[in-house]
Amino acid sequence: MSNLLVEEYRGSIVENVHRGFICGVSDKGKVVFSVGDPNHIAYMRSTAKPIQAIPVFKLGLVEKYGLEGKEAAILCASHMAEPFHIEVLESIIAKTGIEEDKLICVAKPRRIYHNCAGKHFGILMLCKELGYDMESYWSIQNPVQQIIKKHISMISEYPEDDIRIGVDGCGVPVFAMPIRHIANAYLRLACPDLIGDSGVRSTVERIVKLMNAHPEMIAGTKSVCSALLQDDNIVAKGGAMGVYCFGLKKERLGFVLKIEDGSTDEWTLIIGSILEQIGYKNKTTLERLKTLFPNEIKNDNGYIVGSKKACFVL
Repeated sequence: MSNLLVEEYRGSIVENVHRGFICGVSDKGKVVFSVGDPNHIAYMRSTAKPIQAIPVFKLGLVEKYGLEGKEAAILCASHMAEPFHIEVLESIIAKTGIEEDKLICVAKPRRIYHNCAGKHFGILMLCKELGYDMESYWSIQNPVQQIIKKHISMISEYPEDDIRIGVDGCGVPVFAMPIRHIANAYLRLACPDLIGDSGVRSTVERIVKLMNAHPEMIAGTKSVCSALLQDDNIVAKGGAMGVYCFGLKKERLGFVLKIEDGSTDEWTLIIGSILEQIGYKNKTTLERLKTLFPNEIKNDNGYIVGSKKACFVL
């Protein structure tokens, strides 16, 4: 069962409430923080992107196509179609020879404006390299999707056969499991020494380093992800329908939050409250979240008419 996470006030009246789940796991393999049921099943949505990119990096395709840091980072991204994102994606097209119309994700005015375009190029690069059908790259039956699924299982430590499959908004498979295992995945992204496979371990180290080096590529200017990834101690990624994950390297913790109504507007309030409650030491990160995403509610005229309040205790 979900718990109350956030109340939204307009004046002195609670106008909206947001319920959901939070789970934090330690490197000892235990759930150490829990709000709501840690075994609640949820889709990873785009929080899976850094893991979906692992086979691309592991096979050396970044080097093969001469992708620069920003180009490699956007393979893990939910980009906001800012001019610098489109420039990088056009460079990937030129370097890989994979035409834009191969992407099944549709956006206006072009397919590469879709926030998942980088992920799709990565999967197509895998198909091209391994000789699998590029036309069906989106299907769970395609061998590249089975390779990705194996890596999702490995990083989350959740049995591959138990992963539940849906179709994401962009058209490729999306993976569901208990949120404690989604948190587990981000623990391993933050602490790759916990990964037994040396090739995967070194690949994860590289991906996370790229995410921290190019935070603006993972979402966009003034986004939650860029605000968090500027802190080299944090690996973080959001997804659709209210799911957000982050791992803390020094503290050796992995967190997932899932807002039950699918809202994303409360992410920073919840993340900030989690960090404050565990005594997170980098106050610059906390201040950056509060500055970029204040808890005041403003009306169309820019006047403060209410506020948001975190209501949970870890």
